[in-house]
Amino acid sequence: MLSVTQAREHILSKIRQIDTRFVQLMDAANRVLAETVISDIDFPLFNNSSMDGFAVRASDTKGAERNQPVSLNVVADVPAGYLSDVPVRAGQAIRVMTGAPLPEGSDAVIPVEETDFNYRQPGMPLPEKVLIYKSVNSGEYVRPKGQDIRAGDQVVLAGLRLRPQDIGLLAMLGVDMVPVYRKPRVAIFSSGDELVPVNEPLNPGKIHDSNSIILSALIEKYGGKFINLGIARDEEAEVQSSLDRALAEGVDMIISTAGVSVGAFDYVRSVVETNGRLDFWRVNMRPGKPLTYGEYRGIQFVGLPGNPVSAFVGFEVFVRPAILKMSGARDYNRPFQKVILGEGVESDGRESYLRAVVSQKDDKVIAHLSGHQGSGNLLSLVQSNALILIPSGVKFLPAGSEIDAWVFEN
Repeated sequence: MLSVTQAREHILSKIRQIDTRFVQLMDAANRVLAETVISDIDFPLFNNSSMDGFAVRASDTKGAERNQPVSLNVVADVPAGYLSDVPVRAGQAIRVMTGAPLPEGSDAVIPVEETDFNYRQPGMPLPEKVLIYKSVNSGEYVRPKGQDIRAGDQVVLAGLRLRPQDIGLLAMLGVDMVPVYRKPRVAIFSSGDELVPVNEPLNPGKIHDSNSIILSALIEKYGGKFINLGIARDEEAEVQSSLDRALAEGVDMIISTAGVSVGAFDYVRSVVETNGRLDFWRVNMRPGKPLTYGEYRGIQFVGLPGNPVSAFVGFEVFVRPAILKMSGARDYNRPFQKVILGEGVESDGRESYLRAVVSQKDDKVIAHLSGHQGSGNLLSLVQSNALILIPSGVKFLPAGSEIDAWVFEN
């Protein structure tokens, strides 16, 4: 059997990035940026006020205090989005709103709170004079041109999965079309005569297919596009039909669950080997030992185990980084967090990914198992917020041991 590290590195060595395209900005969220965006403008575009107040010459406010205010003549009003055609001269002030361009001749802003005209109601007429209760230095309460971004700056780097804030920055810079990687198309099907679609009633001996639902959600979560092919019965012809339907859909990867072990009715493995190749079919891990990887007629193929938790863990360990690499992500390795075991944990010597609840206690992060660890116990996965990693070769870790954990995003 391969180690988890060997298996993951082998899969990732075979994965290639897919093609790119331009999409409209509103469609770019959660897509991986294909080219670094370089700003062609300064931002802010102009010196502007960071407060509602009065644009002034800083030298005119020298010595201003509450008990000794300075009086300035108010000569104009500038809302955000407009330029003043009136300059500020000695002894003068212009009322400005937050974000308004700084009028010519001014070099600072006095917030309205530091004046005798602390009114913000729409339509309030300007005073002829304003009393200034505070002295300011040149540049105070002013956002200077280019303070955040200079033309030529790299602002969003290639390989980044675009978050809402990244989309907002691109909008601010006027980027309408965004170069991104195409979403990987991933076909999934479950195999087994015992499986029934979720919308059909159960007969004795049957169970609902949950794996395809879990995997569809995971593929979408990590930026792929899923093609759910449903359930393939335990017949060689039906398994091959599912695989060929995946090819017809033009997919980049095929994932199956179950049918990859050595049971009398496990046909997935034999069909793939007949029409392609299998590089390995067992990994030294728990849960998820019967995991296969290869190619079916030139398309990447991953065969996950049939038990729901095994399928989930196998996806997180192997398929998730493959999809991220395929879609152009710069970083596809999930970060570990150090946690302290709140109880003793036994293992069978395989590298184990155990469901746990991780919580903060004082200055420590403590992990407790979330119920029994059977690979069919999906409830314990629902009740967990992390997977803790027991290294290969370790059969017992006492309470208080420090170990690695994958803490789920939510």
